[in-house]
This record gives sequence, C-alpha cells and structure tokens, in this order.
Amino acid sequence: MEKNYAVTRHTFDEVIVPTYAPSAFIPVRGAGLNLWDQQGKEYLDLTAGIAVTSLGHAHPVLVDTIKKQAETLWHVSNYYTNEPVLQLGKALTEATFADRAFFCNSGGEANEAALKLARRWAHDKYGLQKARIISFVNSFHGRTLFTVSVGGQPKYSEGFGPLPGMIEHIPYNDIDAAHAVMDDDVCAVIVEPVQGEGGVMPATTAFLQTLRELCDRHNALLIYDEIQSGMGRTGKLFAYMDYDVVPDIMTSAKALGNGFPIGAMLTTNEIAAAFTVGVHGTTYGGNPLAASVACEVMKIINTPDFLSRVVSAGEQLKKMLEGVVAAYPQVFGKVRGKGLMLGLVMSDACLGRAKEITAMAEKNGLLLLLAGLDVIRLVPPLIITDEHIRRADALLRQSVDEWIKTAG
Repeated sequence: MEKNYAVTRHTFDEVIVPTYAPSAFIPVRGAGLNLWDQQGKEYLDLTAGIAVTSLGHAHPVLVDTIKKQAETLWHVSNYYTNEPVLQLGKALTEATFADRAFFCNSGGEANEAALKLARRWAHDKYGLQKARIISFVNSFHGRTLFTVSVGGQPKYSEGFGPLPGMIEHIPYNDIDAAHAVMDDDVCAVIVEPVQGEGGVMPATTAFLQTLRELCDRHNALLIYDEIQSGMGRTGKLFAYMDYDVVPDIMTSAKALGNGFPIGAMLTTNEIAAAFTVGVHGTTYGGNPLAASVACEVMKIINTPDFLSRVVSAGEQLKKMLEGVVAAYPQVFGKVRGKGLMLGLVMSDACLGRAKEITAMAEKNGLLLLLAGLDVIRLVPPLIITDEHIRRADALLRQSVDEWIKTAG
C-alpha cells in the first residue's frame, strides 16, 4: 500500500460519505487567525472552525501541551481515572455553578448525556409520566437521534423516524409560549443562551428568568447548551454568567479543546446522583490527551484580562459591522449577538442571499460562516486583534462591492 496519497478536493467526492459539501480549497496549515491552502493562498479566518479554535490555529502553548502529554499517557480506559481529567474537573467545577462533570468527545454527546440525565433524574424522582422535554424553534443541539429530535430544525431530523417522543418546540424568547407549555409532566427545558445555528440570536434576560421560574415551579431541570456560547465567547467564561440565571445542567464542547475533541456536561451533586455506575459512559471521554489540552485552554481563557479583551474586541467588531450596515443598507439590515458571537443580518431585499456574499469573501481571502440563509455569522478566534478587524473590514467591503456588481 502506498504510504502517501496525492489528494485534492475531488478526492472528497470519491471517498467521503457526502454529509458535507466543503469549499473548493483545502486548508493545510494554520497559525493564529491565518490559514493557508494547498496552493499557498492565505485566508483570514473569522470562523474559528465554527467557534472551536478560540485561541487560534496551532497555539504554541497547546502544541507544547499535546507534545508533552503524547509522550506521557494517551489512553487508559474508564477502568481507571487520570490526572489531567481530574484537574479539568476541578477547574470547571470551581469556575461554575457545578459540582460534577461528565466528559465525552463532542457537543452532541454532551447534550445526549444532559438529556438522558434529565430523564433519568425525573424518572427516579417522580416516575415515568415526567418525561416531556421543551426546546425551541431554530435551536441546534447535535446530530444524535435524540439531539436532532430535541433540536428545533426539522431538516436535521426528517427521514430518521420514528423519533423519540414527548419533545415539544416553542418560539425562542417567547415568554407567553413558555408559560403555556409548562406543566408538571415536563422533566427539562433545554435552551441556548445565544442561539448559534438559529441565527445568532441572544436570549433576553426576562426570557431566561421566566424559564428558571417555570422550571422551579414545575420541578423541571433547566439545561443550558453553551457549546457555542461558552468558553469566553460572549465575554464571560460562560454566557449564563452575564445573565445571572443559573441552570441545573450545562454542556460545553467546541472551544473547550480548541479543536481537540472533547465535550463536558456539568451539573450539581443532587442531579448527578441519578447517573450511577454503568448507567452511562463513553470509551474516549476524559482521555488524558483531550483533558490536558482543555486544562490549558481554561487557564488561558479564564482570566480577567483575557475576558476583558474579548468584550472590547467584540465591541470593536460590532462597531465595524455596524459601519458596513450603514454603508450598504440595501444589503444588510442589522448586527446582533454578544461578545465575539455576532450575526450580520441581511436586509429584506436580500433575504436568502447571505451565502453569495460569504462565497465572494472566501474568494478574496476572508472566511465567514452562515447561520441559516439570512445571517452571516462571525465567531472569530478570541485572540483577534485590532489589525485583524481592520483587515476584515477592508476585505468584507471589497467583497460586498464585487457582489453588488455581479448580483444584478
């Protein structure tokens, strides 16, 4: 067998299951906010791997951490524990509301664990009838059968039935709808403090307060999906800290490992007790390699100076985007979001055309994301500088100008 294969974007179409439609270029190297493709073209990356590489590509401290851990201990199975995962558990519980942590490999797995825990807790405490889960329209919670069912976007669950039952979706930020749907058969409400895939939509404080009050009244658990909004993305370690509305269970992933696969479910002692030995598990979750990287990520992000810079950088990036809206009112309607999780919303006249602009931006060396058809999503590495923002401004305006000329 050949040791190395010459591969191109066409190779994807030949050998990879077509669950994605990746761009025409293949990134081969990254440093900070910069990416280079096979031809050596440079890109300014404001995607962070969809809010994952929050400390940028190839962060030197994390590279060194992986090297050292790889030379020490990779995997021992859950017949044993290991020092890095215990250190990470201590770091996360000391920094949050939680007493206990469960580690897995992804955000979908973290949400799967959270939802299973909620149902198990309710079953043990109140019986079979308390199993209904409330979620929100346009939410996204992962790709397992349970999490796509709980997620509020039917396109991800269609064709996979029969789906898990007793799941109900209501409009996001709708307090009246929340009151109408809650009853004593609800075991959990799961919500993103800032909807990511659903259009970069922040929750209102009153909405989250209402959910907390309703869960308390009906003995249900409040679950926060902070997989995209957490780990400093909004200017706090986790977004719930900015709202001051505390959940019962919270999930984290994405930026927790800066690209090394890891997920976490955090909860209290009382709720965690519903997961006894053998009830739930994972082969790779909490392995020393992933946990050691996440420990270093926590050390870097969870400092007052770092989080303060995220706030100021978010304000600058938002101001830059508002300038773009003002310059192109026929194209863009507004900017929304929190911290460095921002959405550039298309105008009514240009609904459905966000992808055309991100494609033009990519051609010009600026990488942006989508959040649906009508929102351009910006979730850059948290280490973004003023110079990066100036470069992004120039490239975005250039791309919009060129798109206007070709769009007709």
